[in-house]
Amino acid sequence: MTVGTKAVIDRAVIFALAAVFILQQLTQWGPLVYVLGGLSFMAVLLLLPKLKGIALWLSLFFMAGGVVLMLAQQAAAAYWFKAASMNATLVTLFVFAPLFGIPVRLPDYVAALKRFYETRMRSTTALFIGTQLMTHIMGGFINVGSIPVVYHLVFVKPRSGHLSGLLANALNRGFGGAICWSPYFAAMALVTSALKLNWSALLPYLIGLSLISLLVSLAVDFKQLRAKDEASELAASQTDELSQEVVEVTTVAPSTKATQAIENQRGQSMEKEHERRASFPMGLAIYLLCATAAILLLEQLIELPMVLITCMGAVVFPLLWCLAKGALPTFRQGLKNHLTVTLPALQKEITLFLAAGFFSGSIGATGFGNVIPSLLGHMPLPIAWSFSIFTIVMIAATSLIGLHPIVLVTILATSIDPAVVQISPIYFAVLLLGSWGLSNPISPASAVNNLLAGLFNKSVFELARPNYRFAAVMGLALLLYLMMI
Repeated sequence: MTVGTKAVIDRAVIFALAAVFILQQLTQWGPLVYVLGGLSFMAVLLLLPKLKGIALWLSLFFMAGGVVLMLAQQAAAAYWFKAASMNATLVTLFVFAPLFGIPVRLPDYVAALKRFYETRMRSTTALFIGTQLMTHIMGGFINVGSIPVVYHLVFVKPRSGHLSGLLANALNRGFGGAICWSPYFAAMALVTSALKLNWSALLPYLIGLSLISLLVSLAVDFKQLRAKDEASELAASQTDELSQEVVEVTTVAPSTKATQAIENQRGQSMEKEHERRASFPMGLAIYLLCATAAILLLEQLIELPMVLITCMGAVVFPLLWCLAKGALPTFRQGLKNHLTVTLPALQKEITLFLAAGFFSGSIGATGFGNVIPSLLGHMPLPIAWSFSIFTIVMIAATSLIGLHPIVLVTILATSIDPAVVQISPIYFAVLLLGSWGLSNPISPASAVNNLLAGLFNKSVFELARPNYRFAAVMGLALLLYLMMI
């Protein structure tokens, strides 16, 4: 079998899995669970040989561990297939959600963003905040694809080179913040489907959490940012003084002085006009707002799971937008790139998430959801507090050693009844999403850290290390925020 033929088969199985999941959600026909589980097993078997390193070993461990637990519990065949399809939701999201990012890459928008960065991001602090916000917003729509886009915008200025460490932090934390609120991420699909919540019900709390993430990030690096700003101001003032001295000691004819004054004034006027025009691209801002509003509106009008609404929006809305902009070639190119580049690049995540879903389903058969509350009940704290601390620490600690947050989040979301630990489903959802978001920048296994490692020519541990303090402070902030809501 040729490589091309195998790639076509892999894609066909992934698309079939997504199609059957959508059909099962629409019809609720029982036998489709067996078909969906069978396709999930087939996808894992087909994609496992393509994995390497920790992703391969984790996937093998999850599959083997799941089989052992299922056999030990003597689970029925129906439970095997149901467990195998536990994370079919996420695969469906991988197939459709990236289409939302196609209009973001329209040449006009990218050019306007470059001008915006060139003229508006003057100070180090502004550059840091702007980069984190931009990654936060763009990441919410184009996922990991936002990292190279924002990276090339940031380094359009040569002066950004000596700020690489701070800017890497901004990119990393901005993406982690997007995980907390975006309806197009696996985290949101998993949590809302497991807890049967609407995204719109969570959104006000998640926006608050995202703002807290930005403030914590700024506070953690504030001293370093301030030092960089002061150094830049000092260098600029010294340059101005030197230029003034050169002007004073240089003999220039009166007419030449007048000409220079006019040219300087004209240059300043042109620079101000350039800055005035270099505002954030309104077309892009309108697209992002409309895409979010469309999802919110559909969620209110149609009684369907959030994942299906997101898939519908991802197919229709970008196409309509590109039609209105006369940019169908861009849409076709984006669709082709998704099928031939983006989707194959997600095979590691697809395999890992399906294997983790099977493992978490097998753990559910052991009654794990009843064990944790009984153990936490012995702690001298209200159970809601002890469970919150346990969740944040466990997700962050396991991420720190290379375990993807999907594993623990899936296990907790599908095994723990919020009422048993005296919290509401909304509280539980914010806890899980916030823990996932703060753990992403410190994980050596995260896609973002590995991508940034290649862009900045550093190891993943070098990139993760500056975020340890951020994750610790963010964990405390998340606890306080949860107690408030």
